[in-house]
Amino acid sequence: MEIVQAAGQEQYIEFAIEREQYAIRIQDIHEIIKIQDITEIPNVTPYVKGVINLRGKIVPVISLRRLCQLPDKDYTRTTRIIVVHHQEDTVGIIVDRVNKVATYPDIQPPPERALGIDGNYFAGIGITDSGLVGILKLDEVLLREQE
Repeated sequence: MEIVQAAGQEQYIEFAIEREQYAIRIQDIHEIIKIQDITEIPNVTPYVKGVINLRGKIVPVISLRRLCQLPDKDYTRTTRIIVVHHQEDTVGIIVDRVNKVATYPDIQPPPERALGIDGNYFAGIGITDSGLVGILKLDEVLLREQE
C-alpha cells in the first residue's frame, strides 16, 4: 500500500495505550522495536522504566502508561518501544501497540486536559473517522518535571 502525502501534510505514527490513540510525528521517530529486557535504575522518575542496550548505545526508556497514570500491565506480543530522537538524546517510549502511519487533515488545538493527561503534552488532536488521536508534544512529554 502506497502512502500518498498531500503537500505540507505531516505523517505520524499512530499507536495506542489501552483504548486511547496517540501519535508522534514520523520525522521524530528513529525506529520501532519489539519490547526487550529493560534494566531498572533506582531513584528515577516513576514513569522511567530503565535503560536498554540498543546496538551498543544505552537508551533510557519511559512508560507512556505510567505517564498517563495507568497501571502497569504485562507486555504482550504487540508491545513496542518507539525510539525517538529528542534534542541530542535518544529515548524509548513503551506503547501497547503501534497501529499505522497516518495523516490528519483536521488537527484541532488541544483542550487543557485531554485523553487522561495534561493537555500541555499535546501538539494537537487529530480528528479521524474512527475517533480522536492525541498528537504528543515530545518536548513536554520527555522533559516533564518529576511530580
